[in-house]
Amino acid sequence: MSDAAQPTAAEVRAAAEAVKAALDRHLAAVENRTGEDDPAVYDAFNALAVAAEAYDERLYDRYDEVTPFEIPGAEDALPPYAGPEEPNALTVLIRRDYAVVEPQRLLAQAQRIADIEAVDDAGTGAGRPAGASVHTALGVLFGEYEPDEIATRHKEFGLEEGDSTLWVSAGDELPEPGEWLAAPFDADAQRVICRFDVSAVFDEDDLDEELGELRR
Repeated sequence: MSDAAQPTAAEVRAAAEAVKAALDRHLAAVENRTGEDDPAVYDAFNALAVAAEAYDERLYDRYDEVTPFEIPGAEDALPPYAGPEEPNALTVLIRRDYAVVEPQRLLAQAQRIADIEAVDDAGTGAGRPAGASVHTALGVLFGEYEPDEIATRHKEFGLEEGDSTLWVSAGDELPEPGEWLAAPFDADAQRVICRFDVSAVFDEDDLDEELGELRR
């Protein structure tokens, strides 16, 4: 970037003042919120995100420095709730990511499950070759255990947890049986009552370590 295209020191200072004003507006909106889905809080949050991003960009362009915080953009936040006040049905969407870090452990566990099933079915230990591939082993594992049990015992199966999220969405009535099976994960963000996210980015120990690095 040329010097002519860089923001001036005054523009960087103005962006910093905009962040301060946005912080005050956000705090005031939170202090005076009228409910869990107060649109004033939502608008103030988005304004703060925009102001912080603008300041970060100008600070970097002018001084080659960055801020020690990151505020998610508006696309990361849920829009104001627009579903029924008294839902007659609920949809719970869960996503959990795993990395296969110990394939041999996974294969051995799947073969053990298949061997036990073979004994139960035919009185012999000659199980099907469930440990022949990771693809087959995963099918055996998730066919045998509930997702919550896999989440609890993932290390036993050679898996490592990634991010996870749970969305609770309001509905007017239960769909007809089989109606949504072809596309089970469509969700109207304006009908999401609440969500719960688990991610390494929320790890307080990691955050403290990063802050410690910044302080030194």
